[in-house]
Amino acid sequence: MPSSCKDIRAALATCLQNSDCVLKERNAAVDCLRPPLVDSLPTRCQQLKQGYGQCKRGMIDMRKRFRGNQPIAVSKEIEGEKGGQLYGGGRAVGETGIGGAGKGDLDLVEGADGEWRKRES
Repeated sequence: MPSSCKDIRAALATCLQNSDCVLKERNAAVDCLRPPLVDSLPTRCQQLKQGYGQCKRGMIDMRKRFRGNQPIAVSKEIEGEKGGQLYGGGRAVGETGIGGAGKGDLDLVEGADGEWRKRES
């Protein structure tokens, strides 16, 4: 098995071993993953089961074949970081303008001789 799914598989196995389905009800871990017992699993185990299925599917997905599955810890939503959108409808240039010029320095006018000068107030 490729290493991209080993971490999530180990996390799923640990979650199943600590669940009530295995500890209290004495069911096998494999039986807890099948209906109707899958509904009695904690939400975390159900999410890990779904994530493991997506990881396995990603290994045969031709669109992800060269790049591979992304590691679990890289997910920015889990780490609390906001996603980096390049342009979201706001200003493309920050407050300082291009090349560090201030807001007032961007008011330029082309003179009669073809030179660019600051606009006179």
